[in-house]
Amino acid sequence: MRTAEILEFIRNGEDSGVEFKRDDISNYDLAKELVAFLNFEGGTVLLGVEDDGSISGTTRENLEEWVGEVCRRKIDPPIIPFLSWAKDAKPDKDILTVQVPCGPDKPYARIHNNRHTYYIRVGSTVREVSREELERMFQASGRIQYGLKPVPGASLDDFDRRRLRHYFNSILGCELPNDEDAESWETQLCNLDLMVEKAGQTYVTVDGMLLFGKNPKRFLPQSGIRALCYESDSPDYATKADQDLKGPLLPLFAIKKEDADSIIESGLVEQALDFINRNTQSSSKLEGGRRIDTPLYPSSVLREAIVNALVHRDYSIAGVDISLTIYSDRLEIQSPGKLPNTVTIDSLRAGLRYARNQTLVNIMRDYRYVDFRGMGVREKIIPGMRRHNDTEPDFIEEHDRFTVQLWRGAKH
Repeated sequence: MRTAEILEFIRNGEDSGVEFKRDDISNYDLAKELVAFLNFEGGTVLLGVEDDGSISGTTRENLEEWVGEVCRRKIDPPIIPFLSWAKDAKPDKDILTVQVPCGPDKPYARIHNNRHTYYIRVGSTVREVSREELERMFQASGRIQYGLKPVPGASLDDFDRRRLRHYFNSILGCELPNDEDAESWETQLCNLDLMVEKAGQTYVTVDGMLLFGKNPKRFLPQSGIRALCYESDSPDYATKADQDLKGPLLPLFAIKKEDADSIIESGLVEQALDFINRNTQSSSKLEGGRRIDTPLYPSSVLREAIVNALVHRDYSIAGVDISLTIYSDRLEIQSPGKLPNTVTIDSLRAGLRYARNQTLVNIMRDYRYVDFRGMGVREKIIPGMRRHNDTEPDFIEEHDRFTVQLWRGAKH
């Protein structure tokens, strides 16, 4: 980093990406600042600068080696920072810049007094992360799967046995225990990660509840879809339709082989598609004396976008449903949570495959909602919209949500 850039940082003051510190800072305080940057979007600590921006310079001997030791011994997982000097930033006063990126192995912890503490940057301050934030960081890194957590208070009786019977009989092709044999049922379901044993008690997992629960909303308020339709191209108090879609992800299929594809009760995917069909009109034209109706949005694209939202959303974010919103010029599907650590919009467009909730993906694949290539953005959503009306779908990642926009026609 050039001296001119460092001086510009100092003139602008501390913010979410810059921190000033004297070089006599303790090793645990420096580790705290760096951990907060690593768990946010990265940042720079300027050693040798006072809180008011005045340059006091560095005096600690072997400062680079000391910083490297802090990053190796006081941060977990250890990191290697980028160090650069601004010599004579002020006559006879040097500044050492310590830069760290947004950490690829979140969450990072400071180690002090044999205790791991997790911090995050908020503006120009640092605070300890909440339990919910920490869970999301671990999940995003792939180090834990939220879907395998037990749902407190949810037992075998909270499953829809009809849906489970169809899955075991028609999809897996295996025999089922007797209804009265709860122990065998629980063993089977634990083997599939649909239940989990904790402290001698067996509970339904988050994934099990989402897929096969009688009433997922009772235990997981964030498990549904908020569906809205507006007459205009922006939100308004007057809605054409407003509905809370709830229930398990999977529909209830007929058990009989001759009716194998017959749906008795809709799952969330079918409910969302039905809402769209009821609140959008098809365009019509005559071809050779026949009326040809064309939906505003292709069903294969809608299905893929809805399934992606349901199986890949961050279910650790409580109290927020997926939102499905129809406007006069577009349709939006918004999922709570950022993309996982290594996933970007460009990599999704290129065909990167990922699974935040692997059990959901596996079982939805068993029901052919997810294909084996797992490249729906590249193979279905983008080319499907191009063929349909020559528009490009938009993918927008914000701090705590991911949005897919499908356009009815040319963008205004």
